[in-house]
Amino acid sequence: MKKQWWKESVVYQIYPRSFKDSNGDGIGDIQGIISKLDYLKDLGIDVIWLSPVYKSPNDDNGYDISDYRDIMDEFGTMADWEELLAEIHKRGMKLMMDLVVNHTSDEHPWFIESRKSKDNPYRDYYIWRPGKEGKEPNNWESCFSGSAWEYDETTGEYYLHLFSKKQPDLNWENPKVRQEVYDMMKFWLDKGIDGFRMDVINFISKVPGLPDAPNPEGKKYVSGSRFFMNGPRIHEFLQEMNREVLSKYDVMTVGEMPGVTVEEAKLYTGEDRNEVNMVFQFEHVDLDSGPNGKWDLRPLKLRDLKESFTKWQKGLEGVGWNSLYLNNHDQPRMVSRFGNDQEYRVESAKMLATFLHMLQGTPYIYQGEEIGMTNVRFDSIDDYKDIETLNMYREKVMENDEDPQKVMEAIYAKGRDNARTPFQWDDSENAGFTTGTPWMKVNPNYKEINAKKAVEDPNSIYHYYRKLIQLRKQYPIVVYGSYDIILPEHEQIYAYTRTHKNEKLLVILNFSADQPIFELPKEITFTTKELLISNYDVNGEEAIEIFTLKPYEARVYLLK
Repeated sequence: MKKQWWKESVVYQIYPRSFKDSNGDGIGDIQGIISKLDYLKDLGIDVIWLSPVYKSPNDDNGYDISDYRDIMDEFGTMADWEELLAEIHKRGMKLMMDLVVNHTSDEHPWFIESRKSKDNPYRDYYIWRPGKEGKEPNNWESCFSGSAWEYDETTGEYYLHLFSKKQPDLNWENPKVRQEVYDMMKFWLDKGIDGFRMDVINFISKVPGLPDAPNPEGKKYVSGSRFFMNGPRIHEFLQEMNREVLSKYDVMTVGEMPGVTVEEAKLYTGEDRNEVNMVFQFEHVDLDSGPNGKWDLRPLKLRDLKESFTKWQKGLEGVGWNSLYLNNHDQPRMVSRFGNDQEYRVESAKMLATFLHMLQGTPYIYQGEEIGMTNVRFDSIDDYKDIETLNMYREKVMENDEDPQKVMEAIYAKGRDNARTPFQWDDSENAGFTTGTPWMKVNPNYKEINAKKAVEDPNSIYHYYRKLIQLRKQYPIVVYGSYDIILPEHEQIYAYTRTHKNEKLLVILNFSADQPIFELPKEITFTTKELLISNYDVNGEEAIEIFTLKPYEARVYLLK
């Protein structure tokens, strides 16, 4: 397996709107990020992934871009951004930017031209179709609910938007569009950035003809994902992007790819395929979704989680590379979802961090995860900002008379705003995020959970993360060791080994508030053992052949 800097890195995702406000307007900004770079350096971070900071009308919090080569006024200026890059590099860290090229904003100059007339030179930059029998061109549903098509009066045709109607999809079949994207990528790479996280990049190739999706239940709109996820030309497009742009720079790339399978991921990430370094897959964050999707809550079974992670760990072993995450700007807080954010918040946050950082792949920390920030429960739908959440609430409650409290419970569990409440820096007003009125309410638990308190407490989640990151830098086995699960059937314990040369890591995790007994399988033998990290005080001399685990306990041993 090739050694690569991006395999050995730990990435920290910043959602700029919610990270740190420097000027009191209630919105996080670039100068705010600069003021906190030492905090990230002290944590041990190698790469900062910055969610979009480009010019945008902000229909979908910056994922609707109106100018790819400029900075959103609320976040600062290009000079601020250049200062940020210089300050990150000065501290020996790297910067990865978001690449959002499945769609633009409807306020992008290309789309403004495209909608003017059918023979406009920019018409073919987007996907336009005439209606069918007075209806949309097909029955696809937008990822944000409702039709994926919007009728435009000017030319009497519909344009495709897989997300908000203010996010028209680019037409990647048009070579001019691809060239525009490659030129824009070079613009940022020549400024010195170190990589791209590629937003829904496996949506850029659609099945020709854009056929209707199967609709046995006769719904108005249905998911057409099989016709736009991992489409027929996707590998050709990514290889072209690599050839034209990425191969000329030493950068890291991660493709966000909903619906990707292990077999497809081998093609995307194969070291000899020249596409992307790794993918974000979603299988493990869909395990607590029922048959009706994300908002249909069902309890998570540990065995399902083990099966999913094991499949990806073994599937990409020696072929490609995994990205490791349990939360991000689109997912609820991991301690609330996979752990216990009440009685065992600290223990379960440390256990989940151990789980993730000891797997094979590149770990991604989402802002606030390292201090154990939790989901939020706002009383009113009016306190929520996310377009996906608001559209869903309107559809279920206003249009279909569903029980508002039941819908709110789904939002409390799965809403994207759980990740977007302002970062909790200290216990002062608004958690030290802003001196003004925050763009979104702060989670009321900030007095208890904040970075100042975490940094000052040697036993905090924050310091536990620092130690995990140090272990990664100290022991090649943490990065390059191969993974094998043990006790796959156990309902409460997730245990696995990592093997590299003549060493073995033994990782033991209790995913419950119970106290199960761990028994070491006979085939795992060793002459010496060393306890590398644990989230409870443990006597390193204690025998490990059989012992009782405390609630949400985690231990990692190095065996030789």
